[in-house]
Amino acid sequence: MQTITSPKEFFGFDLGADYKIARWDWIVEYYKLLDSQSDRIQVTEMGPSTEGNPFLKVIITSPENFAHLEELRQINQTIADPRGLSQEEIQGLVKKGKAVSVQSMSLHATEIGGTQMAPLLAYDLLTGDSPEIQNILQNVVLVMVPCFNPDGQIMVTDWYNSTLGTPYEGCNYPSLYHKYTGHDNNRDAFAHNIVESQYVGDILFKEWTPQSYFDHHHMGSYGARIFVPPYKNPVRPYTDPLVYNELSLYGANMCYRMEQEDLSGASMMSQFPGWGHYGYHWITNSHNIAGMLSESANAKLATPLYIHPEQLEGDHDKSTPFYGPQVHFTHPWPGGWWRLGDIVKRQYCAAYTVLDTMAKNREQILYNMTQKALRQTKRGGESHEQAFLIPENQFDQGVLRVLLKILLDQGIEIKRAASDLSVGAVTYPKGTYVIPLAQPKMGVVMNLLARTLYPDNFWTRDMQDALTAFDTASDTVAEYMGVQVIPADAPVEGELTLFTALDAIPLTSLSQAAGYVISAKENRGYHAANLLLAQGFPVWRIDTCPWHDFYVEGDIKKLAPIFDAAQVTVRPVEKPYPQMTPLKPLRVAMYQRFYTGNADEGWTRLLFDNMAYSYTTVFDADIKNGKLKDFDVLILPSDSYEMLYGLQHYADSPKYDGLMQFIGKQPPEKQSGLGDEGMNAIRSFVEQGGKLLAFNQSCDFAIEACHLKVKNLAKDLSAKEFNTHGSTLHVELDTQNPLCYGMPKEALAFHWDGPVLAVKEKFDAQQYQVAAHYAKEDVLQSGLLTGEKLIAGTPALLQTHCGQGEVVLYGFAPQHRCQTHGTFKLVFNALYR
Repeated sequence: MQTITSPKEFFGFDLGADYKIARWDWIVEYYKLLDSQSDRIQVTEMGPSTEGNPFLKVIITSPENFAHLEELRQINQTIADPRGLSQEEIQGLVKKGKAVSVQSMSLHATEIGGTQMAPLLAYDLLTGDSPEIQNILQNVVLVMVPCFNPDGQIMVTDWYNSTLGTPYEGCNYPSLYHKYTGHDNNRDAFAHNIVESQYVGDILFKEWTPQSYFDHHHMGSYGARIFVPPYKNPVRPYTDPLVYNELSLYGANMCYRMEQEDLSGASMMSQFPGWGHYGYHWITNSHNIAGMLSESANAKLATPLYIHPEQLEGDHDKSTPFYGPQVHFTHPWPGGWWRLGDIVKRQYCAAYTVLDTMAKNREQILYNMTQKALRQTKRGGESHEQAFLIPENQFDQGVLRVLLKILLDQGIEIKRAASDLSVGAVTYPKGTYVIPLAQPKMGVVMNLLARTLYPDNFWTRDMQDALTAFDTASDTVAEYMGVQVIPADAPVEGELTLFTALDAIPLTSLSQAAGYVISAKENRGYHAANLLLAQGFPVWRIDTCPWHDFYVEGDIKKLAPIFDAAQVTVRPVEKPYPQMTPLKPLRVAMYQRFYTGNADEGWTRLLFDNMAYSYTTVFDADIKNGKLKDFDVLILPSDSYEMLYGLQHYADSPKYDGLMQFIGKQPPEKQSGLGDEGMNAIRSFVEQGGKLLAFNQSCDFAIEACHLKVKNLAKDLSAKEFNTHGSTLHVELDTQNPLCYGMPKEALAFHWDGPVLAVKEKFDAQQYQVAAHYAKEDVLQSGLLTGEKLIAGTPALLQTHCGQGEVVLYGFAPQHRCQTHGTFKLVFNALYR
């Protein structure tokens, strides 16, 4: 038997040791070495990460299981959807199948414990010969993602090493630890905007459909040492109850084993609710997968952190109001030195316990999977809505394709009408998409397509009695995208065929014409216009067209590849339109700060890169040193006033202490803040003819910087008085305003505790144009809304002059996480002259 190299032999130190972090490229080589040394492991590179680093999938199980791995995978898929099987056939699959656990590490790159722990777990599983490990190998297939964010792991490791021995040792990474998303990368589990999410989605929803998924994280430093499932209240609706019972089983076993191993400080049913953002460890619950996360208390990266006993505290919520023994937190940690090694031990124990629990309860866990699928199918078939219908003809046909791809990537069953359909007395045409609720993934369908009203009860109100959500109050992505979805409240009658893949868009095959028209109703039309402009083709907007469509002339042989790249369909015309305006792209600057970066800025860059918009990143010094003179537009992605102005100016504020506890002491060159100097520079830029775009929370800064006679009515209100927390609100648009070209007259805006704008100017009120305003009543579509009277009828999108320039205030999040496709055009239209 070949000797297997231990982590310590390979890396030269114990993983989890003080002041040491193994870098991702080094870890990759270790997994490749293990792959060559053991028949219990299979290492696959799924592809490159966003910035070209290897993204690994590691499978560990017995050699006997590897010999039949594809058969086991197919059994697992059938167990996840056993419709049509007899009870005898189900029992046969349960006896033959193996439990599958997917575990992912260090999705958040500063949460370094998981990626350092995983090689230790792998090594022990490859070399262990105890009855317990042999039982795991025989009964479980572990599919491990040893680093969810390879790019960030490298960034953080290099940053930490550069700070060793300095006063800033152990402080947080100063920028986003992913090119685009930073901490928001686990908010991408349904949209799959970044490639890392796509890889993990393929594992979870296409390749394996495991019975459990475990995502290893870190949390704040001054409470419990590790959080394990089950989650606290509230729970997300439409999840099968067996999922929550399984979470309790896994979590209880984790706490039990940690107590056996004298690893104090484990807490469950605290901090993290069952209704959280629709990231992977939460969305999996709707897939009938026991989706879990561990959250370990942070050290200072790999530098130990000393904590006095009196600094330890509860969660300031109803689950753990104080620090001390409770039924879900039986053995509090006493304080003292806290190390990366402590994190690694607890995460190892939690990860191993999941495998041991699955091995010892394999048949029950597999049978549960079949029952969850069948119960959800039955529940969906008996619900008030029988299905959701998505008409083939949508306002934006390109966005319809995006939504269908999201649903297909989740493994949701979609059907398509092969003839006209009837639902009660209503007829729908051939080509209509039908998403039946009588399917195992009913819970995912309901959360992504149905109207969501966030509950108001004891568990959803905080200690100040304000209604609040952990993240977005609604994940109804169809509303984000502006796609019409119709609930069918009666059986769908007609011929349906299974829809499994998007049809390829036919390549352009047009004859030479005088010109070609591209729809401005579609986001992809703007993409095409940008590609054409970049290739030197003049593009016009048609002034007499209701949507102000795009017009281009040229050799069709040269134009066709550009049309195909943007996936647009075009209409040839015999002559130019009499009234057209040349489309001139503006020179765009986008503000980026430090203090761990701003995810909204990263998502905005991703949107611009996807749509071929040119932009330049500018920092504090660029703005203060007059470099805005080289640009026409400055974008302020959504951010708090304090962050934009500069945290260092708020050292006496309680908010400052909390933020700096997370950020850590930062070197002077990595501190941010525009201050008065930056404010004056921005105002000067606008007064001299520039355009300022302020998204959502950044409106407060723009209002003060440019001395606008606009007030944020919600600025000083508590969450008990005004609160939206990630909800869709009804807006009405002035489609004759250039900002609203290509938009419908009514839409849904995504609002997350943003401003409520009111024009205070009266003498020259005409200087302020309302491009969109909230509905006067029934403002909320999905989510929550406290304070409807305050926002009803107020401006949602407001533009005004400032000197020779212009300020555009977006009182909502028009490009939130690259998911709100329905309002992207409100940003795009502002980027042309």
